[in-house]
Amino acid sequence: MESQNVTRVSAFLLLGLSEDPELQPLLFGLFLTMYLVTVFGNLLIMLAVASDPRLHTPMYFFLSNLSLADIGFTSTTVPKMLVNIQTKSKSITYAGCLTQVSFYAFFGCMDSLLLTSMAYDRFVAICHPLHYTVIITPRLCGLLILVSIFVSFLDFLLHILMVSQLTFCMNLEIYQFFCDPPQLINIACSDTSTSTVLLYFIGAFFGGVPVSGIIFSYIRIISSILRVPSSGGKYKAFSTCGSHLSVVCLFYGTVTGVYLSSAVLSPSKKGALATVMYTVVTPMLNPFIYSLRNRDIKNGLQKLLGRTT
Repeated sequence: MESQNVTRVSAFLLLGLSEDPELQPLLFGLFLTMYLVTVFGNLLIMLAVASDPRLHTPMYFFLSNLSLADIGFTSTTVPKMLVNIQTKSKSITYAGCLTQVSFYAFFGCMDSLLLTSMAYDRFVAICHPLHYTVIITPRLCGLLILVSIFVSFLDFLLHILMVSQLTFCMNLEIYQFFCDPPQLINIACSDTSTSTVLLYFIGAFFGGVPVSGIIFSYIRIISSILRVPSSGGKYKAFSTCGSHLSVVCLFYGTVTGVYLSSAVLSPSKKGALATVMYTVVTPMLNPFIYSLRNRDIKNGLQKLLGRTT
């Protein structure tokens, strides 16, 4: 089968979650609701942190940036899916696909690095409480955000480079509701060995390094908590990082499950359903996890909503 260069490919087909016409209105309503909840919930977190001086601390500074990254992460994929459902179309242009891949990588990497920064913040707060204000300074917080943006932009560029090197034949069907990089490699008809190695390198470096930092931080945190003599002290220490740990487990658990299964199994709509967990559900649940388990955020939201009313 004669291949054509990827730059001459006009569009890909996003097969989405279901081709059943009767399910399309249900999917549209469900994902529109989840998207609006995600945007509204994360915006509320950002506004609460910005409006309440008691929340002007490093932990909530990172949380507000995580909320912004979550909005960007979800907005990269869900609006296009909603448009395709509404217009009864499955196509996405090559430029649109490349844009999705790059911003998906950027905001996904930002999420990962911000979760790592928050783990480091909790590590210093619990393991070195007397030196917390000396170590976690506003300058360091700003530097960590800048480093996160720079590294995420590098991930952005590497994904563009990887996809631009692929060539495609007539099979342009993607078993996802967005342009997922591993699936683009699967449908390419040229030699994908270089792109596959690059994809694994990106995953190992931009995913593995943050995960290693989070694991190291929590090993130190848990060992420090176990040395606390009273059960009340242990609960109080662990409660300060419970929300963060819940989000980390939810995000990395679903991402790891999806990508490990994709390495073994062939692409299918089951994989698309699993991907929904970390691309849509996790960003939607983050505000609830932090607001339900955190008294300061609850108070900040009540104060914000009361002032608005």
